Amino acid sequence: MGKSKSSSKESKSVVKKSKTESSSKTADDSVDNYEKRMPAVLTFAKPLASKKLNKKTLKTIKKASKAKHVKRGVKEVVKALRKGEKGLVIIAGDISPADVISHLPVLCEDSSVPFVFIPSKEDLGSAGATKRPTSCVMIVPGGGKKSKNSEAKEEYKEGYDEIVKEIATLA
Repeated sequence: MGKSKSSSKESKSVVKKSKTESSSKTADDSVDNYEKRMPAVLTFAKPLASKKLNKKTLKTIKKASKAKHVKRGVKEVVKALRKGEKGLVIIAGDISPADVISHLPVLCEDSSVPFVFIPSKEDLGSAGATKRPTSCVMIVPGGGKKSKNSEAKEEYKEGYDEIVKEIATLA
């Protein structure tokens, strides 16, 4: 009985170490993750971002989340779209079940908001400054308090504009 307790403690410490090692990976490893997640991408995930656009999108999400101009999750994104907010919607393409996000592209098209799919929900979550994998994110330029975050908006605005132009060519 004493051996089983000590062995279970050791296994827990090994699990904790592996979790901390995996959490130290950032969106910089997204290039490797891009190839790994491609088989799990949904069939209707179009337009799908290329590797280069994927990396640029994740960097822009990071900057926008620092400025607090990001809506995270299906519920917040749908609410923002129905209210008529304009921005850029980024949807993870490896969501299961697919019904969770299947209505988002239609909502985006109805409200003429650009959207793009990226292959990994884990990368999307880490770029959006959350520990949990995130199914979708909406960047809302000028969202939040405008006086404080005007400088922060300019920081990611260039990347935001480039992404919107590239999405227009994809569609």
